[in-house]
Amino acid sequence: MADKITVEQIGSPIRRSKDQRATLVGLGLNKMHRRRELENTPAVQGMIAKVSHLVRVVDDE
Repeated sequence: MADKITVEQIGSPIRRSKDQRATLVGLGLNKMHRRRELENTPAVQGMIAKVSHLVRVVDDE
């Protein structure tokens, strides 16, 4: 069973390419400061890397 990872959107998708906006929507993020808890899979890690300048990984410890 994969671990969970929490990501928060910290950057605006305005003036970004369509694929970056689609990646944010795919992660469940499309508004500022919205958080989502996702499975920590290679696909999700790749999506986070693609928009790493728009999101941050939150440590809820």
